[in-house]
Amino acid sequence: MGATALLGNSAGGGNTAVGSGALSGNTTGDSNTAIGNGALGSNTTGSENVALGEGAGIDVTTATNVICIGTEGTNVNNSCFIGNVYSNVQPIVGMDPDSVTITSAGRLGRGNVSSRRYKHDIKPIAEASEVLYALKPVSFRFNREYDSTQTLAFGLIAEEVAEAAPDLVGRNPSGEPESVRYEQINAMLLNEFLKEHRKVDEQGAIIATQQKQIEALSSGLEKVNAQLSTASLPRLTSGSAQ
Repeated sequence: MGATALLGNSAGGGNTAVGSGALSGNTTGDSNTAIGNGALGSNTTGSENVALGEGAGIDVTTATNVICIGTEGTNVNNSCFIGNVYSNVQPIVGMDPDSVTITSAGRLGRGNVSSRRYKHDIKPIAEASEVLYALKPVSFRFNREYDSTQTLAFGLIAEEVAEAAPDLVGRNPSGEPESVRYEQINAMLLNEFLKEHRKVDEQGAIIATQQKQIEALSSGLEKVNAQLSTASLPRLTSGSAQ
């Protein structure tokens, strides 16, 4: 329904297109639903996608099972994008770390994923965590429009963190520092703790070795003192002078 809707479709089945140019580029994609002018207009072979709104899902081309509501989305399988969430909705103070998170691109996802399956280029933090010594913890209260309780909070200022360690902040679509990646800081703190713990262990081993050496020396001195106390000097006689 709409001018050029599903215009390029050749073999795709079970598609629904409502709006001018909706699913116009689709060729073999199946079971897509596009409602809005130009919705899923760039999709070619992607299937089971849903787009609602003008231009919604326009960046989805070959991905499968993507949901886009009022936003362009990206070509990532099994993902969900909702416009006007990251930029325009007020932040939630004290959000549960296991809550759904939203990237600056509007992509929804879990914030606590840590499996090796999602990572590459894995290597020890080593000295990189020493940047923590440049951070400045502060106390503060959120503005009343975000937190009416005015509860005292503790943390870091994103702009200050960005100056010391740009990779430790989250940014808004304009590139401005918006949040602090505290989960990354926690890992760096653990690295610094382990480094200090290893130093303590090494110092403990050195002290233990030195203690054994001291005990050995003390034992040797005691033996020498015992020998000296029991030893008798030969007596001089009139004949011995000769």
